[in-house]
Amino acid sequence: MALRDRDANGQKGDFAFLWNSWQDGEVILTHLELLVESGPSEGAAVNMAVDEVLLTRAVRPILRVYGWARPAVTFGYFERWEPVKNAFPGREWVRRWTGGGVVPHGEDWTYSLIVPRAEAFAREAPAESYRAIHELLGVAMREEGVKTFVTPQAAPKVSQACFENPAQYDLLAAGHKIAGAAQRRSRFGMLHQGSVQGVRLQPGFARRLAEALADGVTPRVLSGGELEEARRLAQAKYATEAWNRKF
Repeated sequence: MALRDRDANGQKGDFAFLWNSWQDGEVILTHLELLVESGPSEGAAVNMAVDEVLLTRAVRPILRVYGWARPAVTFGYFERWEPVKNAFPGREWVRRWTGGGVVPHGEDWTYSLIVPRAEAFAREAPAESYRAIHELLGVAMREEGVKTFVTPQAAPKVSQACFENPAQYDLLAAGHKIAGAAQRRSRFGMLHQGSVQGVRLQPGFARRLAEALADGVTPRVLSGGELEEARRLAQAKYATEAWNRKF
């Protein structure tokens, strides 16, 4: 497949490569759809449900950027619910479909990358796909003047809080973790859910990240049918005690 890399100045140049020859700074997708949700969120459960609905329906990769109706907290699929509830009284809390730790939301920059199974990138090893996405997130942030680096190894775990525990290939700036994520793979493809915290990003950053990830970018909206399906899924799954108090 023909993709493009970036030189030291951030400029792109054409060349052909096999997927398993991926190098730092190269785009990972030929094309993606950019979905920036500018309206008010319908709540934490619907936010999680939208990602699952998009994964089941996606034909092309989707970069989704969204906000929160009110302060919330999400926690990884295998996390225990009671410590989360006790640590964040008064917040909406919801169990993610992906793994990882505990992430507060409300002032962060939240995104998801949905990659259908037909894409080569959806079949890449989890650690390598995680590294690739964060490398390119770092490229986009450096273009805004934020100096970042990807940590080559995990730090000792000190708590269940995601941003207190840099994992391998998380993104750091000035010695602090500023970006973490978690993934889920299913028969439909790959879901990567990420959060950026502690840095101020420009309004156009979503487009900048999309262009770092893919050669071509097409704007997308969430359809009425997708939103209605997500509402139903939220009520049947993500808003239920059976889901959120699973462990």
